[in-house]
Amino acid sequence: MVAVCSAIRKGRFCFSSSSSSSAGTLAVHFDRLVDRSSVSSWNSIISDLARDGDSADALRAFSWMRRLSITPDRSTFPCALKSCGSLARLWPGRQVHLQAFLLGLHPDLFVASSLIDMYSKCAELVDARRVFDETPLPNAVVWTSMIVGFVVNSRPREALTLFKESLVAAGAEERDETIDSVSAVAALSACSRMSERRITSGIHGLLVRLGLAADVGVGNTLIDAYAKCGDLHLSRQVFEGMDVRDAISWNSLISVYAQNGLSPEAMDAFSDMFNRGSVDHNEMTLSAVLLACAQAGTLQFGRCIHSQVVRMGLENDIYVGTSLVDMYAKCGQVVMARQAFDLMKNRNIKSWTAMIAGYGMHGRGQEAMEVFTHMRRSSLKPNRITFISVLAACSHAGLVDEGRHWFNAMKKEYDIDPGLEHYACMVDLLGRAGHLKEAHGLITGMKLRPDSVVWGALLAACRIHKDIELGELSAKKLFELEPRNCGYYVLLSNIYASAGLWNDAKKMRAQIKSRGLVKPPGYSSVELRGKVHVFLVGDKEHPDHEETYRYLAVLAVKMRAAGYVPDTGSVLHDVDQEEKEAVLGVHSEKLAVGFGIINTAPGTAIRVIKNLRICGDCHTVIKLVSEIEGREVVVRDSNRFHHFSNGQCSCGDYW
Repeated sequence: MVAVCSAIRKGRFCFSSSSSSSAGTLAVHFDRLVDRSSVSSWNSIISDLARDGDSADALRAFSWMRRLSITPDRSTFPCALKSCGSLARLWPGRQVHLQAFLLGLHPDLFVASSLIDMYSKCAELVDARRVFDETPLPNAVVWTSMIVGFVVNSRPREALTLFKESLVAAGAEERDETIDSVSAVAALSACSRMSERRITSGIHGLLVRLGLAADVGVGNTLIDAYAKCGDLHLSRQVFEGMDVRDAISWNSLISVYAQNGLSPEAMDAFSDMFNRGSVDHNEMTLSAVLLACAQAGTLQFGRCIHSQVVRMGLENDIYVGTSLVDMYAKCGQVVMARQAFDLMKNRNIKSWTAMIAGYGMHGRGQEAMEVFTHMRRSSLKPNRITFISVLAACSHAGLVDEGRHWFNAMKKEYDIDPGLEHYACMVDLLGRAGHLKEAHGLITGMKLRPDSVVWGALLAACRIHKDIELGELSAKKLFELEPRNCGYYVLLSNIYASAGLWNDAKKMRAQIKSRGLVKPPGYSSVELRGKVHVFLVGDKEHPDHEETYRYLAVLAVKMRAAGYVPDTGSVLHDVDQEEKEAVLGVHSEKLAVGFGIINTAPGTAIRVIKNLRICGDCHTVIKLVSEIEGREVVVRDSNRFHHFSNGQCSCGDYW
């Protein structure tokens, strides 16, 4: 049968012309292998092709069978319909449906479930529901097909309503087989889409009573459902309570942690999976843990995962390759990111976008534009995420004209309406470049209602350029949108303080205190020998803090000899100069850099992750450190990467 399927693939052009010599040769070959008059032979061929993912060839085989006047049976239609659904080809699906109807096979449960699946995948839920309603005594497969149809078409509430109906039907007809583990997974998938813990817990409790909660597929889906509700603790409880775990179980847990910013937990889970050795990790596992490495900036761990990729021969996997590009870019190794990108034989839109974004966050706007040009010359068209990366790259590199061009080209050339993220990028681009009035005009002319990200970009630009009037206007909008966000009050206070308006700055600080607002603490981390060390401002909890402070004191003397003058404008309090300088000296990024230098060999690059924007004084200090110590220092702050070397920064002080 494998030989027959191969012959069909090679002769796929023959099905429309039985008079060709090639068709005759294929027919002779076919006759030698199977009985071409046997419907079971045709069913086997169509089934094998469909199962192997060769949906187009399966449909060609079905068409050839009908031309030979072979009558399909109840085993023929499910595979043919599955192929129509896989290709999302509605018209052939309707033709197959018509043939099933004419033969009186449409009420058959297997045919009916396949019809529902086909119409659902073609986004024709009205037809899918009509088939369901016309099916007498639907079994678990038919119920589940309709529930899944609602889920994949983003109608989770209808899916759960139907699931409840299936429970009622099961009780009324005393048929336990109406609910099985597959329908349970479908219901939980709907819960994942809705992200409502009460509903998820209710379904979970029901499945426990039905004895279905122990199923590994149900457990895997529960992990994701609770995570989508924001309850990672329950996700972990479900995982720990599973008697049997497969690769999907571990992948789900690792992905849940990585997608929710819990990178250490994700990496610990992977290490646990690896050390136990009871389940083999796969490409999905590695993609998930690479995401965790990217978020945490743990380059050494990421390199270890890359070694696993090479050992497993997954370098050409499009998803793993894209994850490698993203990991290296976010760990400060944009050159390695480009090497991983160039090694990919196949790339999708996410691969190209990851490379554009990688260059953009490192301030290498021209390289980002070159990659974007190559992508457009390929068969792929940019999507809305690609344009966010393009505009962000223009912003970090100060490419104002290019940014304006591509913002306007989104709609004109690609029929993509700019979203809030695109407007935020443009406001950031214009504001950073000093075009504050143009940025404000762009906001006032938006068809969408500006959100806090858009106004926040303008407020940050006002802070850079000390525009008090526009800063106050932006802050007022932000206070209305997010009255509990402490950061906006701090930004406006900083604008006042930078201008020496201490009374206004004090009023802002007083509002923060009276409203009980708390600013997220700033911290910096550095990876050393596989361990991540975290520092807070003025940190005295780290075991090596005393040695770090002694080094910084010695360094301060060297910097003053080199002409360093503390930028006390970065300390936004109305206190004396000496106190301001003392506050500056214990910023978390300085501590992380100092710790990294005293614990590594001379010449070793130091890589620091900062959760907030690096301050002006720290930026100046690290430039001097790179020159005095002869070190490369890479800092990833909340906005972009800074590569310090020989007393200079890659941002060119444009940040």
